[in-house]
Formats: sequence, C-alpha cells, structure tokens
Amino acid sequence: MDMHIQYMERVLDLAKLGRGNVSPNPMVGCVLVKNNKIIGEGYHKSFGAAHAEVDALNNCIEDPSGSDLYVNLEPCNIFSKTPPCVNKIIENSIKNVYVGCIDKNPEVNGLGIQELKKSNINVFTDINSKKCYELNIGFFNWIKTGYPWVIVKIAQSNNGFMGVDSNTTTLITGLDTNSFSHKLRSEVDGILVGTKTVEVDNPSLTVRNIAGSNPSRIIIDTNRKLPLTLKIFNDNEADNIILCNKNNFNESKTPIGVCLPVAVKDNLLDPKDILKSLGKKGITKLLIEGGPTLINSFLKENLINEIYLYTSNDSLNNANLQSPDINEEWEVFNENEFENDSLKIMRKKELCLQD
Repeated sequence: MDMHIQYMERVLDLAKLGRGNVSPNPMVGCVLVKNNKIIGEGYHKSFGAAHAEVDALNNCIEDPSGSDLYVNLEPCNIFSKTPPCVNKIIENSIKNVYVGCIDKNPEVNGLGIQELKKSNINVFTDINSKKCYELNIGFFNWIKTGYPWVIVKIAQSNNGFMGVDSNTTTLITGLDTNSFSHKLRSEVDGILVGTKTVEVDNPSLTVRNIAGSNPSRIIIDTNRKLPLTLKIFNDNEADNIILCNKNNFNESKTPIGVCLPVAVKDNLLDPKDILKSLGKKGITKLLIEGGPTLINSFLKENLINEIYLYTSNDSLNNANLQSPDINEEWEVFNENEFENDSLKIMRKKELCLQD
C-alpha cells in the first residue's frame, strides 16, 4: 500500500471515533509523521471541541516542526467555536500537509490550503479522496443543499412485500441483518418514521445490537395525537423531534421532545419542508425507517439519496403491503449477504460518482 494512503487510512480510522458526537461538523482525523514515524494523532471529538489538527499537535510526543501532517478534510481558516486550524499548523512549522478532500463549506473551500501555501507549506490534495468524501457525504450534501443526506431502509419479502398489512407488525429480516441495520442507525443524525409505524410497532428506534450513539428520533405526528404511553416518549434513550402541522402548531419544547412545525402538501407533511426544517436543526444524515406511504412520498419528490434494500429469502403469504417500486434510475452501489437475507445498497446513477 502507498505510504500516503496508509497514513490516510489511519486518519480515517481516527475520524470515525467522532461519529455521533460532532454533527453538524464533519468527522475529521489527523496524523503527524516525522522521520517515517507517527509522532502525533488526534480527531475531532465533539461539536465545539478542538479540531483534529489541533488535537494531534497537542498530542505530539516530540517537536512537530518539519513534520508531515495528514488530514482527511482541508484545514479550516475561519474563527468559529475554535480558532483556525491553519494558524496552529503554521505556528508549528509543519513542512508538508496531505489533504483527503477540499472542505466545500463556502467559507473555506480552498482558502485554508491557500493560507498554508502562503506560508511556504507544501500542500498535496486528493489523498484517498473517495474514502474521505464518503465518510462525510452527509456533511457535503448538507453544505451544498441545506438538506440532510437521505437514506431509506426497505425490508421486503422475496415476493416484494414489506408486511402483511399496515396494521400488523411483521418481522422480515433475521438477527444478523438487524445488527447491521443498527450499525446504520449509529451512522446517522436522525431516524424518521411515520405515525402508523410508531402506533403499530411501538419501536425504540435506538442502537442496541452494537456499540454506538443513538440518533435523534424524528416522528411524524401531524395533529399531535400519538399516545404518550409509547416507548419513545418514556425511555429517555434519545432526543425526540415531533413533526406536526404548521397550520395548527408552533415550535415548542415539551417533556416528550421538540415539536417542529412543517408545511402540509397533499394532506401529508411536505417532504421538502421536512428536510429543510431538519437541515436547519443540524441533521446532516437522515435514515427513513417508515412504511411505503412515507417512503413513496419522498421517492415522488426525488428526495432520496440512498436505498438500503433488504430482501428475505422467505415469501410473505396473504400480504398486501407492497414494497415501493425501485426503478432503473437506481444502481447497486454495494451488496452484502446475511444468513437468510440479502442487501443491495443503491444510489441514483449520477450519485455513484463523487461530485
């Protein structure tokens, strides 16, 4: 493996340690190398905490001057909750900086690299760029559109049904598949479900089968009629955001969570306004775990970025809850096999390549 790729792989491993704690900031890791030896490592640990470059420099076991710095995202040049990272890099006389990908935040977007070059620091970009981009794809999409990156999870029988009917809880996939699904939950900022899913399944919507942080639970309750006895309103395991009709309710904090008013379209909460409102709340990556009605409303508006399509080896007899139709616009991006299920991860063809 190329030396620079090898160090960037370590950077990415460090960056992932911040998952679930840094959003809406991106996950960033950093490694300092001198005389072919790692002398410092760091990562962005939580929103508002030191950035990865500063953390790595603070952790150095020897003088970092003249060393090489590896980071998966362009060092920032702006004052926010912390001072600019480029200042710290310049102050420590770093010789070379290796960057995975450019920070598309309009306030940075190449300006951090420009500042480093002004101080005669050599900068090399696009080191393992595809993996660096993928790690923070939600952040990049959020910066570009103001919307979260939307992932839909669909679990269907091999004859194309998500359940027997909308009033019956139906288990489609096996335990190993569920663990994989919980890993996906740990990688997003929020899980969105519809009223019917909450009423019928009474789910926890938490990360239980693996280690990981619980995302915010985002529940559609248009007219605020869900019973307060539901698990999500009583377990204190995660934050709740309740989406309701903006014609009848104002934004408010309640004992069961934040109520967020959303516009109505075609007698449903408007999917675009849902994403706009969640984007303003700093949700950069959203997982939809609802039923066909909710999923189809987002498909219709072309608002889904990625689909996790789980298919059981078993059929579902006497069922009428049809799985959403996934047309030829979608391309398989990745695949996985489980004991009794298969998974296809799909994106629109134009999204299978980095912007």
